[in-house]
Amino acid sequence: MSNLVIAMENQLLVVKDVDGTPKLDSRLQNTRPQGLAMDPFRSERIYAATFGDGLWVSNNSGGDWKRIGGGSFLREVTSVAVSSNEENGGYGIAYAGTEPSNIYRSNDGGETWKRTGDLTKLPSSDSWSFPPKPETHHVRFIAADPVRPELVYAAIEAGALIRTWDGGEMWKDRVKTGPYDTHTLATNQKAPGRVYSAAGDGYFESLDYGETWQRQKTGLRQHYMYCVGVHPSDPNVVLVSASPGPWLAYHPDHAESYVYRKTGEGVWKQVRLDPKSDGSTVAVFVPNPDVNGHFYAVNSLGIYQSIDAGATWEKLPIPWPDALKQNVWSAVVLPK
Repeated sequence: MSNLVIAMENQLLVVKDVDGTPKLDSRLQNTRPQGLAMDPFRSERIYAATFGDGLWVSNNSGGDWKRIGGGSFLREVTSVAVSSNEENGGYGIAYAGTEPSNIYRSNDGGETWKRTGDLTKLPSSDSWSFPPKPETHHVRFIAADPVRPELVYAAIEAGALIRTWDGGEMWKDRVKTGPYDTHTLATNQKAPGRVYSAAGDGYFESLDYGETWQRQKTGLRQHYMYCVGVHPSDPNVVLVSASPGPWLAYHPDHAESYVYRKTGEGVWKQVRLDPKSDGSTVAVFVPNPDVNGHFYAVNSLGIYQSIDAGATWEKLPIPWPDALKQNVWSAVVLPK
């Protein structure tokens, strides 16, 4: 199997294959990890967003971590992404989202950060609100477009999917047909302009860089989407994880989640990660970019893989003690 770093509810889990045996190491315990991003120019360099403990970086594929950024503005970090345009020192441009909703940009590998355009000036910002904490909101997910790297998408939880065409100098507000509560986004270099959104209000796709959107729900029996997975080798196969609602999506003790797959213009069809197990939190998908159609999925019950673009899955024989039966927010595949 490939090596993985997984952002879980209260730790990072580093999974490495050592002579055919998976080895699990815990990092950043009790930091409330929120998201992960790998620098495309330095694949051993990984950023981790944590809520309350700021932004962290590893330069050795998750082995060691150090806090970066400094200052109180990078404490409640809820998302992180790295674009494919190279800047000072051979780093990708990094973006970090926070609570309350602000987005910061670094051109030097995370040493210094500058706040991008003021999000509160967007007309819809007065309506933004995170349901468990209605007095505030945050940037749940950031994605830089692979074809136009200065085009960056940001999902506000909850209230808007916004965009910038100039790396954050100015932001464009949500559009009427777009998703309201995006949790994760995907883009694909082989499909310029195509954007995939898994949102609390359903699944959406755009074919014109987010200018217009279509809700695609035929075959879906649930409307609450958490993660969308698209492999770099094929933009026409889409995976989503779904739940009847947030209460059943994120609580391991009474979780209820599902996985759906769609190809081309076809309808959604349910697939099973593990026919023997039920009651898992919503899955996070991470494609292995080095192997066509190879995906990993992680939830509160373990790690699964598919070698046929998500049509069938197998659970990997990795020990999964009760302490790991928790929410999973993000994952990245490490280079070997």
